[in-house]
Amino acid sequence: MDTAVTQPPAPAAEGSAAPYRNLATATVGFALTFWAWNLIAPMSGTYRDRLGLSSFEQSFLVAVPVLVGSLGRVPVGALTDRYGARIMFPLVSALTVVPVLLLIPAGNSYGALLAVGFLLGLGGTTFAIGVPLVNSWFPPAKRGFALGVFGMGMGGVALSGYFTPRIAGHGDSLPFLVVGGALLLYALLAAVLITDRPGRKIPADTLAHRLGEAGRLRVTWELSALYAIGFGGIVAFGVYLPTYLRTWYDLSPTDAGTRAAGFALVTVVFRPIGGWLSDRVHPATVTAAALLAAALTAVLQAFEPALMPGGTVALLCMAAALGTASGSVFALVSQGTPQPKVGSVTGIVGAMGGLGGFVPPLVMGAIFSAKDSYAIGFMLLSDLALAGCVYAYARMRTVPREG
Repeated sequence: MDTAVTQPPAPAAEGSAAPYRNLATATVGFALTFWAWNLIAPMSGTYRDRLGLSSFEQSFLVAVPVLVGSLGRVPVGALTDRYGARIMFPLVSALTVVPVLLLIPAGNSYGALLAVGFLLGLGGTTFAIGVPLVNSWFPPAKRGFALGVFGMGMGGVALSGYFTPRIAGHGDSLPFLVVGGALLLYALLAAVLITDRPGRKIPADTLAHRLGEAGRLRVTWELSALYAIGFGGIVAFGVYLPTYLRTWYDLSPTDAGTRAAGFALVTVVFRPIGGWLSDRVHPATVTAAALLAAALTAVLQAFEPALMPGGTVALLCMAAALGTASGSVFALVSQGTPQPKVGSVTGIVGAMGGLGGFVPPLVMGAIFSAKDSYAIGFMLLSDLALAGCVYAYARMRTVPREG
């Protein structure tokens, strides 16, 4: 039984610029909220020195907003199905201002920082708002590229890593004031610029029922597994690559951070390429090819080549492959999910992708401690990527393409 109701069409049809206006506005909001989501990580060294934190306490502090933001995508995606991005994007952006500003008084207490970090996880949920918005405005032939462009907003994490400590050099509270002000301004603009597509179907059932329906779709968990490998790999390297470069290649913190930023930039650039390719070739084929490339480059890195040129080439090719895969997987979401459930499915898939990024760093660290080498860790990554490649090609190509 279809429990969705259809929103009455707008009196005047939206012009052809509406899809691109919504895409641009959502992408900017995604980048800003992801900057806010990642505010603690670039400042964690300062908090460690100020509060005398152990390595575990510092890592836990950084992890809290990421974990909460990943899990929070599930209910936020379902709420977007019900209330639309026109309400949810400005609302979540405005609410994120609160924990951003609370970081100022919380900076002298570890417990307060953990509590605020929990609230800061809200900023990481906007991914589950933007995907159904963009998906609804673009025809099937253009959705892959459009979703890839929106996904470039994940570069907000890299923006935070680069700019936050530099802004803090002019005042400890300044980064939080700047980001909080930007979010508030964006929320006001988004309330005017973001519009839900006229005639979109609005689910009339409960949040729990919608999540249950999404969870019962086989494709939800298949896509979650693939996204955990693709986007999870990006998150894992974003978290652990500076440590790996410092430990194995003996780079300075600044040099390691710069090279890690280059890795992140490549993933951001290749995400829309993955979507663009998925508009022309079945997205499952694109995903399989990208994961195969990631598997091969992981094998190359497992042989521990010199950083120049071998290691650099292998890592950048791996970044391109993972970025492509993360873009093509969400082309599969838009293709294989009923439109009224896109938000709910996106929330679950996005959550699994975020959570998938926190297992590899733990594994890599444990392997290095035990074996004094990262080779086994890269081989495990290769095995996972190869398994995803085989599954995407053998099973996911049976998902029909929308015409």
